[in-house]
Amino acid sequence: MKRREFITLMGGAVAAWPLAARAQQTQMRRIGLLMASGDDPGGQSRVTALKQGLQDLGWTEGRNIQIETRFGGADAGRIRAHAAELVALAPDVLVGHGTPGTRALRQATSSIPIVMVPVNDPVEQGFVSSLAHPGGNITGFALVDFQMVGKWLEMLKEVAPGVSRAVLMFNPDMSPHYYVYLRSFEAMPRSIAADVTAAPVRDTTEVEEAFAKLGREPGGGLIVPPDAFTIVHQHLFIRLAQQHRVPAVYGFRAYVAQGALISYGPEPYDLFRRSASYVDRILKGAKPADLPVQQPTKFELAINLKTAKALGLHIPGKLVAIADEVIE
Repeated sequence: MKRREFITLMGGAVAAWPLAARAQQTQMRRIGLLMASGDDPGGQSRVTALKQGLQDLGWTEGRNIQIETRFGGADAGRIRAHAAELVALAPDVLVGHGTPGTRALRQATSSIPIVMVPVNDPVEQGFVSSLAHPGGNITGFALVDFQMVGKWLEMLKEVAPGVSRAVLMFNPDMSPHYYVYLRSFEAMPRSIAADVTAAPVRDTTEVEEAFAKLGREPGGGLIVPPDAFTIVHQHLFIRLAQQHRVPAVYGFRAYVAQGALISYGPEPYDLFRRSASYVDRILKGAKPADLPVQQPTKFELAINLKTAKALGLHIPGKLVAIADEVIE
């Protein structure tokens, strides 16, 4: 080979090295995000929290990741259809919101990694073998466990001592596991125990009927656990609780600013932010089976004193003192 040809060849190869390196660094990865709730401010805030978490880890949408997002609107059929769409895109990783999103994705694929965020008691629901060793293609973040319902009842009784019977209202199509939550009441101390029954509701008409029945009888209270249906219809639940003068406890702090009496539970946006760490690790080669399911580390208590006054309730000072947010 002539000297000039050799220099030209080597020069071209050297020039190509940085280009190859840059191409590898900016390789576009694809994420499929299935939201079980609606495309509303709450749903968008959860999506934004995930994107911010990814941004902090060096993943920027449009530069090295592409996020395909679908909103199920608490509609089981739509959620299943969106799951199939996302799986057909063959993304590098899937993110499933809550039980309905995670369940639909699991039914659609057993090979693509799935990060669930957040899911109530994923072991009881069969999504993972154990929290420490998930054992399949699913890992992620838990929301609350079944013991949490007992805590909600305790809070409800503390702000409304006159409650002698409580209703656990949820959509069985979105969260069929909520029947299992009733087990936790068996271990409740007698000092705070109350008759607790399940009130499954599948549409807004059934919600209105359940509230009307609850409001007609004295001593009634309500527990509204977080599921896709109660998230989508949160304003209806809060309005009907005020209309029928029913003391109610909720799982998310944001509801209290809208007029809910009291809430106790983890901050959902923080869980979505934290879930980005698992998406990041999977994109870098980690397997879901090797990533233990993480649980909430911080629970928030919020109280609306204005709503309490409208219901004729006096909130104990010790509860107000430890609340993370008090609306007066």
